[in-house]
Formats: sequence, C-alpha cells, structure tokens
Amino acid sequence: MTFLSEEEAYSFYNKYAEDTGFSVRRGSKHKVKNSETIQQRTFFYSRQGARAEDKREDTFKYSRPKSRCGGNARMKITLMNGLYHVYEFEETHNHILAWGEMAQYLRSHRKVTEAQIASAEVAKSVGISNKATIDLMAKQVCGPGNLGFTREDMENRLYTKRTLQAKQGDTGGVLEYMEKKAAEDVKFFYSIQVDADDLITNIFWTDSKMVSDYAIFGDVICFDTTYRKLDDGRPFGLIVGVNNHKKTIVFGAALLYNETAESFGWLFRTFLKFMSGKHPQTILTDEDAAMAKAISAILPHSLHRLCVWHMNQNACKHLAGVVPDYKKFNADFQHCIYDIEEEDEFLSAWNGMLDKYGLHQNEWLQRWFEKRKHWALVYGRNTFSAHMSTTQRSESMNNELKRYISIKYDMLTFFQHFERLVADKRFEEVRCDFKATQTTLKMKTEASYILRQDATTYTPTIFKMFQEQVLRTLNYDTFICDDSDTEHKVYKVNFHGTQRVHLVRFFPGEEKINCSCKKFEFAGILCSHCLKVLDINNIKHIPEQYILERWTKNNIYIGKMDNWCQSSEHNRQSTPARGPKSKNV
Repeated sequence: MTFLSEEEAYSFYNKYAEDTGFSVRRGSKHKVKNSETIQQRTFFYSRQGARAEDKREDTFKYSRPKSRCGGNARMKITLMNGLYHVYEFEETHNHILAWGEMAQYLRSHRKVTEAQIASAEVAKSVGISNKATIDLMAKQVCGPGNLGFTREDMENRLYTKRTLQAKQGDTGGVLEYMEKKAAEDVKFFYSIQVDADDLITNIFWTDSKMVSDYAIFGDVICFDTTYRKLDDGRPFGLIVGVNNHKKTIVFGAALLYNETAESFGWLFRTFLKFMSGKHPQTILTDEDAAMAKAISAILPHSLHRLCVWHMNQNACKHLAGVVPDYKKFNADFQHCIYDIEEEDEFLSAWNGMLDKYGLHQNEWLQRWFEKRKHWALVYGRNTFSAHMSTTQRSESMNNELKRYISIKYDMLTFFQHFERLVADKRFEEVRCDFKATQTTLKMKTEASYILRQDATTYTPTIFKMFQEQVLRTLNYDTFICDDSDTEHKVYKVNFHGTQRVHLVRFFPGEEKINCSCKKFEFAGILCSHCLKVLDINNIKHIPEQYILERWTKNNIYIGKMDNWCQSSEHNRQSTPARGPKSKNV
C-alpha cells in the first residue's frame, strides 16, 4: 500500500487496529538528511517491548500494572518517489485482543475533540458539573462506549486547559477579565488594590445597569460580608438595594482582604466615586465596629441602621436563660423596637421593661441601649428606609450565591459565576416589568376611586401594599382634636376597638398631611390613618407630593431608556469610523 503522508499511514494503521482490537503508538523514525521530512517510520502495537526497570520501584507504595508484553505486531513505511510505501508488516499478536465494550479503553482510539471541550466549558460556565456534562454527552450518543473517550480523558483535558488559564495568576486573570468587561460596557467600573507582591488585596466592581439602578433606587442600601469566598475565607461584600417591585437589586460587589476599617473605608470611598458622589439616605448593616467606623467617616450624611433581625437572634442567645418567661419579655422587647412613636415613650417603655424583668444590670442590654439610635424605629422613622429594618436582602443574596458558587472556585471563576447570579436577577426584573406593564391587578373593591387611580401608577407589588392601607380605613374611628386653626386640623385616629391612637395633621389649603406613625417618611406610601383623614375631607386622590417616584411604573421606562442610551453610546464608540477603503484596513 502507499500513502500521501506519514499521518495518513498512521490513521490507516490505527483504524485497522481499532477494528482488530489493539492500540498503536508511533515508534522510531529517520529523517531525510538536512530536512524535517520523515524518511522512515515504524508504527508499533502499543504493548510491544518491555517496560524499563526502575530501581526505586521497591520503595513505591503503589506500582502501575505492566502493560508491555513483548508483542511484535508492527507496520513500517518508507518514503520513495514522494509516496510512503509499506515495506514491512507483522500482524501476529501474543495476547488476547480487546473486543466488544473493552475496545473503548484502547488509548490510541480515544480522543476528546475541541468541540467536546467547548461544550464542557459552556456547561461549566452555567454551573453544570463535569460528571453531568459527560453523562449528557453519553446519553446523546447512546452510551459511554460511543463517546470516543473516557471520563478521565475529558477531566484531564479540562484540568490542563484550566491550569494554563490559572498560570497567569489571580491578578493577571482578574485584570484581563475586568478589562474585557470594561470594553463591552462603557460604564463598567472597577478598582483593584494590590500588595507589594502584586497579589490582589481588595477589589470592587460595578456595571452600567448597577450605576443606573443606583441613580434611581440608591436611597437605601444594605451591605453585608457574611459570605466567605474560597478556602482562604476572604469576605465577599454585596451592596444591594430594592427596586420599584420590592425586588433585590445589586449596586456593586467587592472582595476584601479583611474586615478592617481601612478595607471598608476604601470600599465606601470607591463606591461613592463610581456613583457620582451620591450618598444613600439609609445604610443597613450588621453590628460591626470596623464597619461603623468607616461609615461614620465616609458616609456621614447617611443614617446607619443595624439589622433588627440579628439583634433579636442575639437577644434570644443572651437572655433566654436569664429571663424566666422569655416569650413575654420578647413581646415587650418587640414593642420597644417597632411600635413606639415618640422618644419619651420609648425611654419610659424601656425602663419599665428593665424594671419588670430585673435587667437593669444586664451588660448586653446596656450595650445595645447605647446604640438605640441605630435600631429603635422611633429614631429612624423620619428617614426613608424603603420599609426595611434588616439586612435580610443581603443575606438572601448570600444564600443564593451558594447555588452558583463553590468555595473551590478560583477568583476568576468566582467572578464568572457571580455574573450568572446577576443575570438571573435581571431576568426576574424584566419579568416583573412585563407583568406591571402588560397586566392589570384585580382590585378588592371597585368602589374606591383612589384605588382605581393608583392601580395605573404604582407597580403591582406596591399597589398591593397601598390597597391594604386603603381597606384598613374602613375600620378606623376618627375624632377631630382641634379645628380652631384655619390652616390645619388635628385628628385622632384609632383602629376600632383598640386604644392605640395616631395623631394626623392635615393642611387643607396645601393638601399636606402627616401622621405620627411616619409611614410615608419611612416606607414611601401614605398610611391608612392619613388616607382616612383625606377621605373624610372629601379628597379622593393622592396628593402628588405623596406619590414617591421610586415606587411607580415610570421607572420601568426610565431605566430601560437609560440602558438603551448607554448601549447606543457604547456601540458608537466601538464602531470604527467609515471612510475610504485602503489595503491596510
């Protein structure tokens, strides 16, 4: 037989070996003098010859089984007149050939194609394990025996490829990733701190969607670092907020070296720089001295509130064994946190609780009382907080992270999978936008003019909250306290059958109204007490100043227009100018 090339001869002999039941390997070769062209080549049966002795073998805990058996099956070719001719062929074997399903393990017949590697990489990018990927491939070809490779072959190829990617190190790989994202997104910002050894210490990043979201919904943010990345335990910090659907949105993310005031200070300064210096009205965090120090220094205009949920957990831990009837104590404790509207009333209730349970000397309560302005609602009602008093949104995101990210991931892979989480959140946001614009909620009562008006204004989630406030007005008793002043009236409003009273002040000429519960100031929608007073004054609409823009459907169109403009700007920058063609273009 003759062949056009050495590779063609090898392919033929390897195919013959596959049909027969053995594996081949390339053996000795001779080249044409002063040339790289192969003059002669021998193709051996893979078990030909004998394995060389290793003097260290006696010290090994494990020795590989011998695969060489001295067989002499072979094919030799030589180059004559531009073609390779077979000049020697030995077909006899001195061993049992691999037949049936055993043939899939013959080495020279196993190959992982680039297409299969690419499929595995795509699967990995969406969190699918290597095992699940290989199982799917085997299903597609009716069994692992038809894959053309073993599970170990695929894992070795993937390991080799990912090892090569990791050789550039965390700093180089992450920097390349960030630069690529910045090239794709005109408002993708990042900042990296490195140490003397060029290793990353702190890193923060945000993209155009996060920046535009913060411009609209950045009045309240939550920050939490409970998630730990990788085996080194580095804190991963998420800065999140809430949109007009009451869904969690991400404003930025950071990987920090440690949880010191210096690291937090760097993060908040960087965050403000990328967000055009806009300070949030409220920032919610866990109790952390270093974080509190950084916030007071970098965000002095923001109200710093502590997570009430964590405080309640700690109260149970520290006081459950101290107070005889913790259930009753907890009811009084929650009353102090949530229900009181005046500071004097709070101080009186707090001291009454300490007297009742004999806790004046309790150090844990003393420490938290000193921080009361950061957690008691009586001190935070006047500042907008989107009706949030805990960092549960951040912690919920941390729990979701565990579905996307493994501690085994290197830093670059970590970023890539975090991107998946953000993409899924945005997909959910689009779904909410679609429902808000393409459907109409069924109202619980068609008789309310104010509900019919605001059903087209608020997003469905906010409208449901507002509707509950409107329906509560049906059960309120209202008493006018003072109508001598022509400019404003004062009303007492209480839920029928209860003693708790709320004071509502109404200014008819300006259609201004406020309540002692401060629900509008804290949550951004009018409370049922104000709605009751408006109703008895024959005002059947919400005054314009009490419809908070951040809760309306308008932000759906504003946000989409901002993103469209940014996309158009990026396309203009990335599209080369058109001009006369030249040979160099």
